[in-house]
Amino acid sequence: MIKTLAKSIREYKLPSILTLIFIMGEVVIEVMIPFVTANLVNDIKAGVDISNVIKTGVLLVLLAIVSLCCGGIAAITCSKASAGFAKNLRRDMFSKIQSFSFSNIDKFSSTSLVTRLTTDITHVQMSYMMIIRTAIRSPMMFIFSVIAAYVMGGALATSFVVVIPVLICGLLLISRKAMPAFRRVFKKYDRLNESIEENVRGMRVVKGFSREEYEKKKFASAADGITDDFTKAERIVALNSPIMSFCMYFNTVMILFIGSYLVISSGGSKVDVGQISAMLTYGVQILMSLMMLSMIYVMITMSLESMKRICEVLNEEPSLKNPENPIKEVLCGSVEFENVSFKYSENAKLYALENINLTIKSGMTVGIIGGTGSSKSSLVQLIPRLYDTTLGTVKVGGVDVRDYDIKTLRDSVAMVLQKNQLFSGTIKENLRWGNENATDDEIVEVCKLAQADEFIESFPDKYDTYIEQGGTNVSGGQKQRLCIARALLKKPKILILDDSTSAVDTKTDAFIRAGFKKYIPETTKFIIAQRISSVEDADLIIVMNGGKIENCGKHEELLKTSEIYREVYEQQTMGGGSDEN
Repeated sequence: MIKTLAKSIREYKLPSILTLIFIMGEVVIEVMIPFVTANLVNDIKAGVDISNVIKTGVLLVLLAIVSLCCGGIAAITCSKASAGFAKNLRRDMFSKIQSFSFSNIDKFSSTSLVTRLTTDITHVQMSYMMIIRTAIRSPMMFIFSVIAAYVMGGALATSFVVVIPVLICGLLLISRKAMPAFRRVFKKYDRLNESIEENVRGMRVVKGFSREEYEKKKFASAADGITDDFTKAERIVALNSPIMSFCMYFNTVMILFIGSYLVISSGGSKVDVGQISAMLTYGVQILMSLMMLSMIYVMITMSLESMKRICEVLNEEPSLKNPENPIKEVLCGSVEFENVSFKYSENAKLYALENINLTIKSGMTVGIIGGTGSSKSSLVQLIPRLYDTTLGTVKVGGVDVRDYDIKTLRDSVAMVLQKNQLFSGTIKENLRWGNENATDDEIVEVCKLAQADEFIESFPDKYDTYIEQGGTNVSGGQKQRLCIARALLKKPKILILDDSTSAVDTKTDAFIRAGFKKYIPETTKFIIAQRISSVEDADLIIVMNGGKIENCGKHEELLKTSEIYREVYEQQTMGGGSDEN
């Protein structure tokens, strides 16, 4: 796990190392200052010359300045290293997620991935900052202070033998009690984010069903769960302060009591006032170091769960990979399914698709009809290799899709979904996802073909109209037409329309299909639809049922041979269902 995370440090190794060096310098000087101060107190008591006092005072000022500089530089390099590490970690995670196939993404919910990219990385960043700074400073301060205390105070330092074990045991007990609550919090963060995401995305549905109060209670329940765990953990961790105060005051009383007795009884020959002053300072340094170590332990233990969750993403291997010598050119849009069977999981008992055999020539228009759950979308998702077949082979341009460079294959295929996604930005910026070098004239042309130009021109800013996140400021039909225009701009060899005209009327649907014939006549077109009118003029219509191909043929042929197709046609033409989608 540490090895995986350490790969993200990269160019921030130097600031990390510099932090360690300057922290060491700061600790050494801080330990020296009480030593020099004690000698100065003893010298003053002995009646040393004022010039020696001034020299020692100047030395103390210089040591303080150097210590301050070391601490300041360490703080700068530490913040740079930790923030840079977090930046690289986010970038590495985001890049890894982009390489995932659909089957990889299915393992993680979107809310969980958001939590890992935000809250979990923040916790790891804080831990890294503490590791390269406080986790080095505290042990060094503890060790050097104990050594200096024994050198300076001798027998007086035995008070630490009593205090240190008590403090260590108390802090370890507190940490162990608090950790289970901290671990539970991270899983609850996922549920909280899930509640927020579902509510924001489904705001119209929530309001349409007047479920605001239910959603408030659902959110409050998730938030209360996090609050309860954090409160319990923080209540336990808060015991650090009284234990620390007890040990510190006990140590102070012991040093003053024993030290005063030794000064009086020996006349200052064994222990003097300067040593007592230094011992008090070292006592505070030792106890504060132990307390900081306990806080580091708590923070790192909290972050361990975050580290594991981050490494789960970083170590996840994409299920789809490029072959060793991938083919980087798709010659045509022909598609073949040879004995294809597919299931979404190796452990699944049933196949989503079973024994599929198809031969589609380049340039054909293929309609796909079937009821809900008949695996129409599963069929077309195998073409751009969003999933790999479980059995059999899918070929594009006469070549197994697994032999292509994945980017090359997907650049040759454009998909328009029923719930396609628009991104925040102008209409032009969204359309140029299809072709980043497209001219304004080309954009207008495809929008006219997709029947989008008319409503775009009605906007005050026309093609520079800003689209809100998710396309919330345009209607469902407008969103679909913009997504179709974006796909046309790509000029793909294969165009897949997955129920992507469901939100437009039949007249507009007909105009869009006519635009396909004019603009991309050589492109192979797959049209998944619920309306017979959307596919009746296709070169081939496939009727799906239960993950299998029940019938294939043209419109007139299927009316005679396919009971399912005939029933759908009769319901839509005689019952008026063709306009009710």
